[in-house]
Amino acid sequence: MADAIRSGVVSACEAMEAALSAASANTAFGAICHLDDARGREAAARLDAERTTNPAHFATRPFGGVTTLAKDLGGPFAGFPVRAGSRMLDGMLDPAMDSDLADRFRQAGFACFGLTTSPEFGLSLASEPARGPICRNPLDPSRTAGGSSGGAAAAVAAGIVAIAHATDAGGSIRVPAACCGLVGLKPTRGAMPGGPHFGNHLGGIASELAVCRSVRDTRAIFEALRGKARGPFADPAPGDVAESNLRIGVLTETGRDYPTDAARSTVVSDAAKTLEREGHRIVPLYWSDFEDSVAISATVFADIASVNLARLAETAGLDLDLAEPLTRAFAQRGRKISGGDLWTSLDVAVHVSHRTWALFESLDCVLMPMLSSAPPPVGSFPADHADTDLHLQRMTAFAPLASLANISGFPALTLPFGADADGLPLPLQVMGPMGSETLLLSLATRLEREARWQHRFAVAGLAA
Repeated sequence: MADAIRSGVVSACEAMEAALSAASANTAFGAICHLDDARGREAAARLDAERTTNPAHFATRPFGGVTTLAKDLGGPFAGFPVRAGSRMLDGMLDPAMDSDLADRFRQAGFACFGLTTSPEFGLSLASEPARGPICRNPLDPSRTAGGSSGGAAAAVAAGIVAIAHATDAGGSIRVPAACCGLVGLKPTRGAMPGGPHFGNHLGGIASELAVCRSVRDTRAIFEALRGKARGPFADPAPGDVAESNLRIGVLTETGRDYPTDAARSTVVSDAAKTLEREGHRIVPLYWSDFEDSVAISATVFADIASVNLARLAETAGLDLDLAEPLTRAFAQRGRKISGGDLWTSLDVAVHVSHRTWALFESLDCVLMPMLSSAPPPVGSFPADHADTDLHLQRMTAFAPLASLANISGFPALTLPFGADADGLPLPLQVMGPMGSETLLLSLATRLEREARWQHRFAVAGLAA
C-alpha cells in the first residue's frame, strides 16, 4: 500500500475511503470501538499534500499514507479517547498529545482513523468488554479473536487495515495474532519507546508494537518504531541469519495440566524439520524445562496487574462500581497485596529472567506452541464473576507460554504455519535472547516462505 501511494497508483485519501468503507461493512466483527472518519480523512489529506509539495520528505516515511488503527489501551494517540474498554474512563479528558510511540507511528506515515476493541484494562485473552462491542474472529465469528489486542487482530485479518497498533503484557499481541492467522512480535523489554506521560507499563512487562499480515511488515514497523538508543543489549545487525549452524531448542508439549492439542504440537515439529533441513541443529526441550517459570510468570502477571489497577483506581478516582465484576475483583486483589508481597513477586520475576537467560547459553532460540487449542467460542473468558484465580487458569490453559516472554523481558514472535481441519490457523512461537528480533524475524521469514497459510480477506484499497 505504501508503494502504491508513493508511486501515485492510489492516493492516501483513496486508501482511507476504502478503509472507512471496509470498517462500515464489517461491524459484525466488533473490531473497532471508536471511529473518527473526519480525523482519518484529515490525516490522509495532509499526507497527500505532503507527497505533492514535499516528495523528498514524504519518501522518508516507510508507511506514507497507510491506514491504521490504534488500540483502546496503551500509549495514547492524540485526539482519540482511550477508554481501555471501561465505562470507568467515560468523561475523562481525551489525550492532547501523542505518546512517543504514537508520534513515531505518525512520523512513519500512518494515518489513524479509530481505536480497536480491548477487554476492560486488558485483563483477558478475549476482547469482549461489557461496554461493547464484542469482538469476533473474522475466520469464524463464533470464536474469539483473542485479547487483549483482539480488535486490532480482527481489523487486520478482515482487511480493514493491513497493520494495527497493539500491546502485549501477557501475550496480548501474540495471542490475537495467533487466533487470526497473523504475525505478532512482542519486542525485547525497552526496545519500544515508552514516554512521555504514559505510566501503564506494568513494571516493564508490557510492550507495544503491532499485528501484521506478514513478516516483512513486522520487520519494517519494528525498524521504523524501535528505540534508537543502544542499550547494553545491542540489536543484531539487520540481515538474514546464517544459513546453518543455529542451535534451535524445540518444545512441542505443554504438560498434563495445560495440554496442547495434537495439531498445534505437530506444527512446531514441522517447523523444526524445515529448519533442520537447512542445517540448523535441533535440540529437544521438555515441559519440565519451563513448568516452574510458566507458573511463576502467571502469578507475577496477576500481582503486577492487580496492584497497578488498584493504584490507578485510587489515584485517578475511578468509580469501581462501574467496572466489570472481574475488574473489581482484580482491583480488590491488588489492594490486599502488601509491599513485601509485591517485592517478592518482582524478585522471583528476576529469577525467571535469569533462568531463561540460561537457556540461551546453549541455544540461539526456542520454537514452542503459541496456543494450546483453536480459538474458543465467544464467551469463554467471561468477566461477570469475581474468581480471579479461575480466570487466570483459563488464560494459562489457552496460552501456557505467553506470559513467559513478558515476565522475562525476552522477545517472542508468533506466526501461522498452516491450518487445522476447520481452516483455523496453526500458530507457533519462537523466542530468543534479548535484542534478537532480527534473528526471530529472519527465521520467521524462512518459515513464511513455505506458504502454509493464506489470508482470507483482501486488504481494503488493494483489491486490484
